[in-house]
Amino acid sequence: MIRFGRDVRRRLKDRVMAVLALACVALALIPLGSIVYTVVVRGASVVNPEFFTQIQPIPCSPGANLTCTQGGIGNAIVGTFLLLGLSSAIAIPLGLLAGIYLAEYGKGPLVFAVRFFADVMTGLPSIVMGLFIFATFQLAFPGFVFSAIAGALALAVIIIPFVARTSEEALRLVPGSIREAALALGVPKYRVTVRVVLSSAREGIVTGALLAMARVGGETAPLLLTAGGNSFYSVRLDQPIAAMSLVIYNFATTPYANWNALAWGAALLLVVIMLGLSIAARFLLRHRFHEQRIRG
Repeated sequence: MIRFGRDVRRRLKDRVMAVLALACVALALIPLGSIVYTVVVRGASVVNPEFFTQIQPIPCSPGANLTCTQGGIGNAIVGTFLLLGLSSAIAIPLGLLAGIYLAEYGKGPLVFAVRFFADVMTGLPSIVMGLFIFATFQLAFPGFVFSAIAGALALAVIIIPFVARTSEEALRLVPGSIREAALALGVPKYRVTVRVVLSSAREGIVTGALLAMARVGGETAPLLLTAGGNSFYSVRLDQPIAAMSLVIYNFATTPYANWNALAWGAALLLVVIMLGLSIAARFLLRHRFHEQRIRG
């Protein structure tokens, strides 16, 4: 009888805790769902072919004497993908090399220092990275302070430590027996690293790179100090360039209705792009864990 009473109490406590956990999840999802709903409702009304191809219109509000046109953010879309592509091309190889060094070759206090500073840099506010690039270009390249290359470097500084740490963790998950088997066959260590270790950890490395791109895709603060923004199409690396995050920041703070609408549309498109990158990263990560379970 006493044992039966204890089982009932345990089950009751388990049910109560499960209900409390579900309630906490629901409370956390309410603000998130509200944000997503608002962005979708307000942004979907301006998403049309003109939105993707045209540039920003003349600012106006309903009731003004001017004819209000919607315009678009085509220049900001091109600028965002250019900044993401250029910063990834700079940062991902450097971050991967740093991760390889930490996981495969590094020894002694230097490894601790590199890992420590990488962890510190991943926690720094992004505006600090933008301020660093801004100050560097002011001293060394004053003619390129506000340019696409400056904005890409600001984002690259954010990506490098993130990719370095995720690559290191992915490489450390590769079993040591695989390395030992390749070395026992007389294969040089660098070939073992490139052909065996990197091949085994490729899903984790790609996942880390995609998450890093999603991390910087919506950054605004470093681009305010480096990219500068541009009202027209531009793919020149030595000129200011537009970005969707800058469009959202600049247009949302104005009193003009058509610019406010474009800010909501840009926010919706940015959410969709970042969501796509996150889903791709999760898919690769789940696929990798599924393969590990099969092998196990």
